[in-house]
Amino acid sequence: MRIGFIGLGVMGRPMVDNLIAAGHELSVYRGRTDVDAFVCGSAKEVAERSEVVILMVPDTPDVESVLFAPAGVAEGLHPGSLVIDMSSISPTATIGFAQLIEKLGCAYLDAPVSGGELGARDGTLTIMVGGRPEVFKRARPIFDVLGKNITLIGGPGAGQTAKVANQIIVGLTIEAVAEGLLFAERAGADPAVVRQALMGGFASSRILEVHGERMVEETFEPGFRIRLHRKDLGLAIQAAAELDLALPNTAMTQQLMNAAVANGDGELDHSALYRTLRWDHP
Repeated sequence: MRIGFIGLGVMGRPMVDNLIAAGHELSVYRGRTDVDAFVCGSAKEVAERSEVVILMVPDTPDVESVLFAPAGVAEGLHPGSLVIDMSSISPTATIGFAQLIEKLGCAYLDAPVSGGELGARDGTLTIMVGGRPEVFKRARPIFDVLGKNITLIGGPGAGQTAKVANQIIVGLTIEAVAEGLLFAERAGADPAVVRQALMGGFASSRILEVHGERMVEETFEPGFRIRLHRKDLGLAIQAAAELDLALPNTAMTQQLMNAAVANGDGELDHSALYRTLRWDHP
Protein backbone atom coordinates (compact mmCIF):
# COMPACT_ATOMS: atom_id res chain seq x y z
CA MET A 1 0.00 0.00 0.00
CA ARG A 2 1.24 3.53 -0.74
CA ILE A 3 1.24 5.32 2.61
CA GLY A 4 2.22 8.90 3.39
CA PHE A 5 3.40 9.71 6.90
CA ILE A 6 3.81 13.18 8.39
CA GLY A 7 5.47 13.50 11.80
CA LEU A 8 8.76 11.62 12.28
CA GLY A 9 9.09 12.29 16.00
CA VAL A 10 9.63 9.99 18.98
CA MET A 11 6.52 8.01 18.08
CA GLY A 12 6.31 8.51 14.34
CA ARG A 13 9.77 7.29 13.38
CA PRO A 14 9.40 3.72 14.76
CA MET A 15 5.87 3.55 13.35
CA VAL A 16 7.28 4.33 9.91
CA ASP A 17 9.96 1.68 10.38
CA ASN A 18 7.30 -0.92 11.16
CA LEU A 19 5.20 0.02 8.13
CA ILE A 20 8.24 -0.26 5.87
CA ALA A 21 9.15 -3.64 7.40
CA ALA A 22 5.60 -4.82 6.65
CA GLY A 23 6.15 -4.12 2.95
CA HIS A 24 4.35 -0.79 2.52
CA GLU A 25 5.70 1.96 0.25
CA LEU A 26 6.26 5.07 2.38
CA SER A 27 6.44 8.75 1.51
CA VAL A 28 7.37 11.17 4.32
CA TYR A 29 7.57 14.92 4.76
CA ARG A 30 10.68 16.54 6.23
CA GLY A 31 12.02 15.37 9.59
CA ARG A 32 14.78 12.76 9.64
CA THR A 33 15.53 11.38 6.20
CA ASP A 34 17.49 8.27 7.16
CA VAL A 35 14.53 6.03 6.42
CA ASP A 36 13.80 3.83 3.41
CA ALA A 37 11.10 6.19 2.19
CA PHE A 38 10.59 8.89 -0.42
CA VAL A 39 11.10 12.32 1.18
CA CYS A 40 8.62 14.88 -0.13
CA GLY A 41 8.95 18.63 -0.24
CA SER A 42 5.44 19.36 1.02
CA ALA A 43 2.45 17.77 2.72
CA LYS A 44 0.61 18.18 -0.59
CA GLU A 45 3.21 16.01 -2.33
CA VAL A 46 2.86 13.34 0.35
CA ALA A 47 -0.88 13.18 -0.35
CA GLU A 48 -0.35 13.12 -4.12
CA ARG A 49 1.89 10.05 -3.82
CA SER A 50 -0.29 8.14 -1.33
CA GLU A 51 -3.50 6.18 -0.96
CA VAL A 52 -3.46 6.72 2.80
CA VAL A 53 -1.97 9.69 4.67
CA ILE A 54 -1.13 9.28 8.38
CA LEU A 55 -0.51 12.26 10.66
CA MET A 56 1.45 12.05 13.92
CA VAL A 57 2.03 15.65 14.97
CA PRO A 58 1.93 17.38 18.38
CA ASP A 59 -1.28 19.44 18.65
CA THR A 60 -4.55 20.60 17.12
CA PRO A 61 -3.09 23.62 15.28
CA ASP A 62 -0.40 21.39 13.78
CA VAL A 63 -3.01 18.99 12.36
CA GLU A 64 -5.04 21.88 10.98
CA SER A 65 -1.97 23.39 9.32
CA VAL A 66 -0.74 20.10 7.83
CA LEU A 67 -4.19 19.40 6.41
CA PHE A 68 -5.45 22.78 5.24
CA ALA A 69 -2.59 25.29 4.93
CA PRO A 70 -1.33 26.14 1.42
CA ALA A 71 0.47 23.09 -0.03
CA GLY A 72 -1.18 20.99 2.67
CA VAL A 73 -2.57 17.47 2.51
CA ALA A 74 -6.04 18.57 1.38
CA GLU A 75 -4.62 20.03 -1.83
CA GLY A 76 -3.01 16.73 -2.82
CA LEU A 77 -5.72 14.21 -1.97
CA HIS A 78 -7.32 12.04 -4.65
CA PRO A 79 -11.02 11.04 -4.50
CA GLY A 80 -11.16 8.02 -2.21
CA SER A 81 -7.95 8.86 -0.33
CA LEU A 82 -7.91 8.09 3.39
CA VAL A 83 -6.55 10.42 6.07
CA ILE A 84 -5.74 8.89 9.46
CA ASP A 85 -4.88 11.32 12.23
CA MET A 86 -2.99 9.46 14.96
CA SER A 87 -2.09 12.64 16.84
CA SER A 88 -3.74 13.53 20.17
CA ILE A 89 -5.89 16.59 19.59
CA SER A 90 -9.25 18.22 20.31
CA PRO A 91 -12.26 15.92 19.76
CA THR A 92 -14.37 18.91 18.71
CA ALA A 93 -11.86 20.11 16.13
CA THR A 94 -11.51 16.54 14.86
CA ILE A 95 -15.19 16.40 13.93
CA GLY A 96 -14.76 19.54 11.85
CA PHE A 97 -11.61 18.23 10.15
CA ALA A 98 -13.39 14.97 9.27
CA GLN A 99 -16.29 16.87 7.70
CA LEU A 100 -13.97 18.98 5.56
CA ILE A 101 -12.01 15.97 4.31
CA GLU A 102 -15.21 14.04 3.53
CA LYS A 103 -16.47 17.00 1.47
CA LEU A 104 -13.44 16.39 -0.78
CA GLY A 105 -14.69 12.86 -1.49
CA CYS A 106 -12.17 11.31 0.88
CA ALA A 107 -12.34 9.35 4.14
CA TYR A 108 -11.12 10.29 7.61
CA LEU A 109 -10.32 8.45 10.84
CA ASP A 110 -9.07 9.81 14.13
CA ALA A 111 -6.89 7.10 15.67
CA PRO A 112 -4.80 8.37 18.60
CA VAL A 113 -2.55 5.89 20.35
CA SER A 114 -1.28 4.93 23.77
CA GLY A 115 1.84 2.94 24.59
CA GLY A 116 4.66 5.43 24.22
CA GLU A 117 7.89 5.01 22.30
CA LEU A 118 8.21 1.40 23.46
CA GLY A 119 4.78 0.49 22.06
CA ALA A 120 5.52 2.33 18.82
CA ARG A 121 8.80 0.45 18.40
CA ASP A 122 7.34 -2.95 19.24
CA GLY A 123 4.13 -2.49 17.24
CA THR A 124 2.02 -2.97 20.35
CA LEU A 125 0.25 0.39 20.55
CA THR A 126 -3.31 0.71 21.82
CA ILE A 127 -5.23 2.43 19.02
CA MET A 128 -8.54 4.21 19.73
CA VAL A 129 -10.43 4.92 16.52
CA GLY A 130 -13.23 7.27 15.59
CA GLY A 131 -14.93 7.13 12.21
CA ARG A 132 -17.19 5.14 9.93
CA PRO A 133 -17.11 1.33 10.35
CA GLU A 134 -16.41 0.69 6.66
CA VAL A 135 -13.44 3.07 6.76
CA PHE A 136 -12.14 1.42 9.93
CA LYS A 137 -12.29 -1.95 8.14
CA ARG A 138 -10.26 -0.51 5.26
CA ALA A 139 -7.60 0.81 7.64
CA ARG A 140 -7.42 -2.31 9.84
CA PRO A 141 -4.42 -3.89 8.04
CA ILE A 142 -2.41 -0.73 8.77
CA PHE A 143 -3.48 -0.68 12.41
CA ASP A 144 -2.55 -4.35 12.78
CA VAL A 145 1.05 -3.45 11.91
CA LEU A 146 1.20 -0.65 14.46
CA GLY A 147 -0.77 -1.97 17.42
CA LYS A 148 -2.33 -4.86 19.29
CA ASN A 149 -5.34 -3.43 21.14
CA ILE A 150 -7.36 -1.78 18.35
CA THR A 151 -10.89 -0.55 19.03
CA LEU A 152 -13.45 1.37 16.99
CA ILE A 153 -14.89 3.63 19.69
CA GLY A 154 -17.59 5.36 17.67
CA GLY A 155 -18.05 8.10 15.07
CA PRO A 156 -15.65 10.93 14.17
CA GLY A 157 -14.01 12.41 17.28
CA ALA A 158 -14.71 9.36 19.45
CA GLY A 159 -11.13 8.13 19.20
CA GLN A 160 -9.86 11.48 20.46
CA THR A 161 -12.41 11.42 23.29
CA ALA A 162 -11.09 8.00 24.37
CA LYS A 163 -7.51 9.28 24.19
CA VAL A 164 -8.33 12.26 26.42
CA ALA A 165 -9.85 9.83 28.94
CA ASN A 166 -6.69 7.73 28.69
CA GLN A 167 -4.49 10.75 29.37
CA ILE A 168 -6.53 11.71 32.42
CA ILE A 169 -6.10 8.24 33.89
CA VAL A 170 -2.40 7.99 32.99
CA GLY A 171 -1.58 11.48 34.26
CA LEU A 172 -3.33 11.06 37.58
CA THR A 173 -1.82 7.61 38.08
CA ILE A 174 1.70 8.89 37.39
CA GLU A 175 1.10 11.62 39.95
CA ALA A 176 -0.18 9.06 42.49
CA VAL A 177 2.84 6.78 41.96
CA ALA A 178 5.16 9.77 42.34
CA GLU A 179 3.49 10.78 45.62
CA GLY A 180 3.60 7.23 46.98
CA LEU A 181 7.27 6.65 46.16
CA LEU A 182 8.29 10.09 47.39
CA PHE A 183 6.43 9.44 50.66
CA ALA A 184 8.30 6.15 51.06
CA GLU A 185 11.65 7.85 50.43
CA ARG A 186 11.07 10.71 52.88
CA ALA A 187 9.81 8.27 55.53
CA GLY A 188 13.12 6.40 55.35
CA ALA A 189 12.13 3.37 53.25
CA ASP A 190 13.88 2.36 50.05
CA PRO A 191 11.46 3.40 47.26
CA ALA A 192 12.82 0.66 44.99
CA VAL A 193 11.94 -2.01 47.55
CA VAL A 194 8.56 -0.39 48.24
CA ARG A 195 7.79 -0.35 44.52
CA GLN A 196 8.66 -4.03 44.24
CA ALA A 197 6.42 -4.88 47.18
CA LEU A 198 3.51 -2.88 45.78
CA MET A 199 3.78 -4.69 42.44
CA GLY A 200 2.28 -7.73 44.19
CA GLY A 201 -0.81 -5.94 45.52
CA PHE A 202 -3.78 -3.83 44.43
CA ALA A 203 -1.49 -0.86 43.75
CA SER A 204 0.14 -2.81 40.93
CA SER A 205 -0.13 -1.21 37.50
CA ARG A 206 1.77 -0.79 34.28
CA ILE A 207 2.58 2.75 35.39
CA LEU A 208 3.99 1.58 38.73
CA GLU A 209 6.03 -0.98 36.80
CA VAL A 210 7.45 1.25 34.05
CA HIS A 211 7.22 4.82 35.31
CA GLY A 212 7.84 3.84 38.91
CA GLU A 213 11.13 2.31 37.82
CA ARG A 214 12.07 5.52 36.04
CA MET A 215 11.30 7.49 39.20
CA VAL A 216 13.41 5.17 41.38
CA GLU A 217 16.31 5.26 38.95
CA GLU A 218 15.73 8.94 38.06
CA THR A 219 16.05 8.22 34.34
CA PHE A 220 13.70 10.56 32.54
CA GLU A 221 14.59 10.32 28.86
CA PRO A 222 11.28 10.97 27.12
CA GLY A 223 8.98 8.20 26.10
CA PHE A 224 6.24 10.85 26.31
CA ARG A 225 7.13 14.42 27.19
CA ILE A 226 5.58 16.34 30.09
CA ARG A 227 4.94 19.23 27.71
CA LEU A 228 2.75 17.07 25.50
CA HIS A 229 0.90 15.43 28.39
CA ARG A 230 0.17 18.90 29.77
CA LYS A 231 -1.38 19.74 26.39
CA ASP A 232 -3.58 16.63 26.56
CA LEU A 233 -4.83 17.50 30.04
CA GLY A 234 -5.59 20.96 28.72
CA LEU A 235 -7.82 19.31 26.13
CA ALA A 236 -9.58 17.46 28.95
CA ILE A 237 -10.15 20.62 30.96
CA GLN A 238 -11.41 22.51 27.90
CA ALA A 239 -13.84 19.72 27.03
CA ALA A 240 -14.98 19.45 30.65
CA ALA A 241 -15.90 23.14 30.64
CA GLU A 242 -17.96 22.59 27.49
CA LEU A 243 -19.70 19.67 29.23
CA ASP A 244 -20.22 21.50 32.57
CA LEU A 245 -18.13 18.78 34.18
CA ALA A 246 -15.75 19.11 37.12
CA LEU A 247 -12.35 17.37 36.79
CA PRO A 248 -10.57 18.71 39.89
CA ASN A 249 -7.71 16.23 40.04
CA THR A 250 -7.07 16.55 36.32
CA ALA A 251 -6.73 20.30 36.81
CA MET A 252 -4.37 19.79 39.77
CA THR A 253 -2.17 17.39 37.81
CA GLN A 254 -2.01 19.83 34.92
CA GLN A 255 -0.85 22.51 37.37
CA LEU A 256 1.97 20.21 38.47
CA MET A 257 2.89 19.80 34.82
CA ASN A 258 2.85 23.58 34.46
CA ALA A 259 5.33 23.72 37.33
CA ALA A 260 7.49 21.05 35.67
CA VAL A 261 7.60 23.06 32.46
CA ALA A 262 8.40 26.23 34.41
CA ASN A 263 11.27 24.35 36.09
CA GLY A 264 12.71 23.46 32.69
CA ASP A 265 11.53 19.82 32.70
CA GLY A 266 8.95 20.03 29.92
CA GLU A 267 11.02 17.90 27.53
CA LEU A 268 11.51 15.11 30.08
CA ASP A 269 9.35 12.00 30.35
CA HIS A 270 6.07 12.53 32.22
CA SER A 271 7.39 10.31 35.02
CA ALA A 272 9.60 13.30 35.87
CA LEU A 273 6.62 14.66 37.84
CA TYR A 274 8.50 12.90 40.61
CA ARG A 275 11.14 15.64 40.30
CA THR A 276 8.47 18.33 40.43
CA LEU A 277 7.09 16.99 43.72
CA ARG A 278 10.66 16.62 45.04
CA TRP A 279 11.03 20.40 44.87
CA ASP A 280 14.62 20.12 46.19
CA HIS A 281 15.83 18.01 43.25
CA PRO A 282 19.27 18.89 41.82
